Amino acid sequence: MKVVYTLRHRAHHPEAELEDSRFQPPFEHPGRAETIRDVLSTDDLFEFIAPDDHGTAPITAVHDPGLVEFLATAWQRFQEAHGPTHDVIPDVFSVAGLRDKMGPAVRPRSISMELGWWCFETTTPLTQGTYDAARSSVDVALTAADAVLAGDRVAYGLCRPPGHHAGSALYGGYCFFNNAAITAQHLRDAGLSRVAVLDVDYHHGNGTQQIFYDRDDVVFVSLHGDPERAYPYLTGHRDETGTGRGAGATLNLPLGAGCDDDAYVSALSSALEAIDAASVDAIVVSLGLDTFVEDPISDLALSADGLERCGALVAEMGCPTVVLQEGGYASDALGENARRWLRGVASGTH
Repeated sequence: MKVVYTLRHRAHHPEAELEDSRFQPPFEHPGRAETIRDVLSTDDLFEFIAPDDHGTAPITAVHDPGLVEFLATAWQRFQEAHGPTHDVIPDVFSVAGLRDKMGPAVRPRSISMELGWWCFETTTPLTQGTYDAARSSVDVALTAADAVLAGDRVAYGLCRPPGHHAGSALYGGYCFFNNAAITAQHLRDAGLSRVAVLDVDYHHGNGTQQIFYDRDDVVFVSLHGDPERAYPYLTGHRDETGTGRGAGATLNLPLGAGCDDDAYVSALSSALEAIDAASVDAIVVSLGLDTFVEDPISDLALSADGLERCGALVAEMGCPTVVLQEGGYASDALGENARRWLRGVASGTH
């Protein structure tokens, strides 16, 4: 199995995140990708390749060009206005109530306000190298997709930063560009009629859902912690099923706390039945490994064996599959958990 990886991810290295009214070391840090790389490199199943440069056109196919422009310049603009700082986070957010009864807001010119125009929360700092790392993460994802388009049944993009919380004109949740959405659109543009995004991260992929919510050519199916208790809280309910042409093309399966291997596999079987019924040409997996029982910011209870069972279940679909790394924060187990899930999904290639 090809594994697409680049050291450029290290350019994004925040010093702290602000969560639950506390500054703390970031859960999403460069060591995550390095741990996965180190473990996979010991297994002969995996062949590491470098990403190709795909430019910004695939990004603006799903994202507002203004977001790309902003992320490319925001850190430097903030330094010129308020620096020096290592991390840059918003302190004012563009929320509807600020202009209630006054009409829509106009994109601000001040970097202080523009941060909160594009970002929706405080755990996703910008650093000097964030834009380059986010661009490289997209290239990793698209190079994995190109391998599948060239005939590989499955390929893995070791994406960092992750992407599934980034909306069309929004970043946050450790995510800047939506790797899965960009990849799904790339597959469509390559001629595939219909693509599924299967999101198995503990946290709902609000950005991916938002981007494709009114479309029926990209099916979005997500298993995640119930938003009654799980970030990002405002999306991922069962009654969110799409709108317009996309009505019925979104399926959310919220899970209860403590969901174990058997319960999760049962839910995943339902998700894959829905994907099978949609007659898709390829699957993009948003692979979150924060469903693991020891994950520090999640409350599901999958074991390493359960993760491998999940990968094998996806393999049984026999569908071309692009696997992209999202979350997973149990640092000591993360590499082995990735290896086990990928071993499972590779079982269909033998």
